Amino acid sequence: MPIRIDEKNLKKGVLGLVVALVEIITDLLEKQAIRRIENESLSDEEIERLGEALADLSEALEVIKNDNNIEDTVESIRRGLDEVVDDVVDKLINPVRWAKEVERHERSQAGEIPLFNS
Repeated sequence: MPIRIDEKNLKKGVLGLVVALVEIITDLLEKQAIRRIENESLSDEEIERLGEALADLSEALEVIKNDNNIEDTVESIRRGLDEVVDDVVDKLINPVRWAKEVERHERSQAGEIPLFNS
């Protein structure tokens, strides 16, 4: 489950990573905003300001992605991060399977000869 970053263009890869992270944070902010709206803990004015701010941020991210041609990079990074999170959640839900994977990994490395003394 590697996260693919364009190795030929590190700037593009790093920018893609930053945009992907900002998109994820924006998604979380939107979910929190919806919760607060449903709980009626925001005034109409606050809801409007929040909606405008989130829309502006979303639009700015799209402009950055388009201007820098990083749509595919951002999508790849988000997919990779989703896979990492899914794997961590799965290990938390299935600790027995995780322990078996660790044991299998340790057995596969038992026959390896270290290159350097540690």
